[in-house]
Amino acid sequence: MGTMNKVLAVAVTTMALGVPMAITAAPASAAGRDGVCQSGEFCYYFNSNNKGSVSDFTGSVGDYATKQPSCYDFKGPGNGKGKCIKNSAASAWNRSNKTVRVYFNSNYGGTYQDFKPGAKANLIPALKNQNASHEFGPSSSSRVNMSYALYKPSSGRLTCPFDGYDNTPGRHEGIDFARGVGATVRNLMQGTVINVARGANGGSGLSTIAIHNSSLNKTVIYLHTAPVSSLRVGQVVRPGQVIATEAWRGISSKSAAHTHVEMRPGRHTRAAKSVGDPHLQNPNPNAFWRARGYNVR
Repeated sequence: MGTMNKVLAVAVTTMALGVPMAITAAPASAAGRDGVCQSGEFCYYFNSNNKGSVSDFTGSVGDYATKQPSCYDFKGPGNGKGKCIKNSAASAWNRSNKTVRVYFNSNYGGTYQDFKPGAKANLIPALKNQNASHEFGPSSSSRVNMSYALYKPSSGRLTCPFDGYDNTPGRHEGIDFARGVGATVRNLMQGTVINVARGANGGSGLSTIAIHNSSLNKTVIYLHTAPVSSLRVGQVVRPGQVIATEAWRGISSKSAAHTHVEMRPGRHTRAAKSVGDPHLQNPNPNAFWRARGYNVR
């Protein structure tokens, strides 16, 4: 037998005996999001009562995305496998050692449900098939709801989240809250007033209050309110200070009165266009507001 034939014979024998030949093992990370709910993970289920396909996580995710191949999807066998999990989960099991909070909005905002370590439950009706983000170890005990901070001592309600238009053409550039005509409106971020446009009730009477924080280089803009008579450009205002009363300035219907709160990077005297404009000019503000001590709800 020639030298080459001997080499081939050894190779064939080695393969027949099952001895590996320079085979590279799969990386350990491949066992990460594998559709199996393991210890240390938080897991969504496509169906109620922890049935159907599983999507498993070991950390927080602020935006699941909505289209393949970039979205976080259900990976386990069963109903829902391959579907993006955003607005598609019905139940969950928290096998981690931290509380995990499921949110209605992306970037940890809106209505939420907490899953304590070991908890296994269906998502509440407000979140079933309406889940947009989740957070491991939320530390919101010291935060207050924006809808309360804006109107205290009474609470308001969130009526339209960032980029939350359903029936209005365009991309909503802020967050809308409502309490009722005449309710006090309080400032949420310390800064200097750089614009006050008082407007008038009705569709053509848009009012604007713009407050710029130079250290953060951010501007918070309030629309549709009636600024208090003492508010002036150049005035420094603190969080919690009354700056307006709720009105319907720039809104065609009194019943639709609300306060639009918009965060813009940089120094701006006016809000970005929302109605009829398909492009977002502002980033999602939820993380910014959470860092200021507010729950976005």
